Order: sequence, then C-alpha cells, then structure tokens
Amino acid sequence: MFIRRRGRRPLVALLVAVAVLLGVGAVPAHAEPNEGGTKKLRDALEATAKGHIEAKNKLDASKKRQKALASELKTMEERLVGLTELVGEVAAQSYRLGRLTAPAVLLNADTPDAFLDRVAALDVMAQRDGKRVRDMVQARDEADQAKKAIDAEIREQQKQVATMAKKKKEAERALAAVSNGSSGGFSGGNSSSARSAPRNSDGSWPSESCSVNDPTPANGCITPRTLNMLQQTQAAGYKRYASCYRSGGSGEHPKGRACDFSAASGGFEDRTATGGDKAYGDSLAAWQVRNASRLGILYVIWYRQIWHPGTGWRAYSGSGSPAADHTNHVHTSMY
Repeated sequence: MFIRRRGRRPLVALLVAVAVLLGVGAVPAHAEPNEGGTKKLRDALEATAKGHIEAKNKLDASKKRQKALASELKTMEERLVGLTELVGEVAAQSYRLGRLTAPAVLLNADTPDAFLDRVAALDVMAQRDGKRVRDMVQARDEADQAKKAIDAEIREQQKQVATMAKKKKEAERALAAVSNGSSGGFSGGNSSSARSAPRNSDGSWPSESCSVNDPTPANGCITPRTLNMLQQTQAAGYKRYASCYRSGGSGEHPKGRACDFSAASGGFEDRTATGGDKAYGDSLAAWQVRNASRLGILYVIWYRQIWHPGTGWRAYSGSGSPAADHTNHVHTSMY
C-alpha cells in the first residue's frame, strides 16, 4: 500500500504542474459570494437605484410631453391671433355699417334675381362669420387645455424630482455603514456609444426574467438586458474574463441581473489589481457608468468605490479581501 502511494505522487505532482501552467483553478467561478455587503444593504441599493431610475424615466417622459405641448400651444396661439383678427374685422364692419339684418338686405333688392343673389350672399356671410367665431372659441379652449396640461406636467416633474431626492437620501443612509463619503470615480471609458437596451413606449424598463443563456463560463441564465450590457461591454473592448449567473446567495447574480468583470487578464485573482490591470478596471467602470442609462445599470462597484445613480461615486469598504473590496473585479448590477 505504501509503495502504491509513492507511485502516485509523481502523477499528482505532474497534474498540479499542468494545472498551474494552464491556469486551471486560477479562475474561481465567482468573485465574491456576497457582493454589495449584507443582504439588507444589497436590497436597499437595488430598491433605491430602481426608485431613482424609475423617477428619472418619468421625469424625462414628462419633459418630453411638456415640450410637445409647448409646441402645440405655440401653434394654437398663432392660429388664435389670426382668428381673433378675422373676428375683429366682422365686429368692425358691424360697427361701421350698423347691424346688417336679413330683412334690410332682402328689402333693398330691386329685382327677383337681385333678391336671390342677396339671399345667397347673406347665407355665405353668416356661415363665414359664424365659422370664424366658432373657430376662435375652439382655438381658445384648446389653448387653455394645453396650458393646463403643461401645468400638470410641471407638477409631475416636481413630484419626480422630490422622489429622486428621497431615494438619494435613502441610498446615502443605506451606504453609511460601508461608505465614508463621496469619491472621485475613475478616468477612461469616454465613449457613450453603447447600444441602448429596449424600453417601453413611455421610456421605462420592461420587466425581464432570467430567460436567456449566460454565455460566460458561469453558465446558467441571465436577463436579455444583462446580455445586452455584457455584449456591449465586450464590444467596447473589455473582453477579459467575466462571470454573470450565480445559483446561490442573494443579490442580482441568482436573478441573472449582475456580472463580475475580472481586472486581470487571466481571470479573478486573489490580489489587488495594480498597473495595467488597475487601469483596465478603471476604464471599464467609467465606461459602464457613462453608458448606465442606455444599458439599464443599477450600480457599479470597483476598487473600494460604488456608483449609484442617485449618489454618484462614493467610497466603499468591504470585509478587506480583494474580492470583498472589489479591487480585483468590477461588479455590475442591472435593473
């Protein structure tokens, strides 16, 4: 038995050496099982980021409607000016000539033909003048309705701005346990050309399930919006190792709504990124934040900093390990 064990040692050593050379075992399946701190913090980050994004979408939609209403109101007011001038001409003519009554027009006819002509002319005048007055009244009513609609949009915008301010405070309270204030963010990733994920007609994000295959080594499933984010990130040149789906734990990974992007070219490493790896992570995080509204990103964590749509970049501290502090990978959570 002893001899048999000794005979297996060279084989085991050889397999270990091959694994080291090939990098087998150097790339863990996931960067950190409980990214984003405690479940309470992750839930708060998700809720406040969603609340901010939804309020921002409603604010943008309201501004768009207000702009359209303002253009419509301008057209109505210009039309109203012209109609008012026409009605003014009718009133001025009545003032100069006196009230033009039907009996007076008809009694002044010298011949039957003149009588018929005056009957027709009187009918045309009545229709023309009546239409001018009706058009003016309708245009005035439509202009009033447009003004009321604009006022309603302004109130809607004030409501959404207040909601965004509320979500910002809630996010700051939630982050207080792991953050000591604002931070400067990262440089690089200056392009804003990511292909936008599909939105609803009102500008909101559609609800999505974990319904498409995860193309990363993690396998599993992700949402279509997460897939678009992953593909657009890679298309922008960030093609190092990435992992999305995770079967265990909480947060967005098990829902197919998060991905981890390794800073090192060989995959997740249990060390803090430096040099070119740090620059790669900086650029990737900056690019994703710049394209967050196009892609539907909830928040990004990288190198002891977290970006939230309501707070911007803030300092972030995990449990001290490179994975927990996100100094070896960029974490991206999706709406």
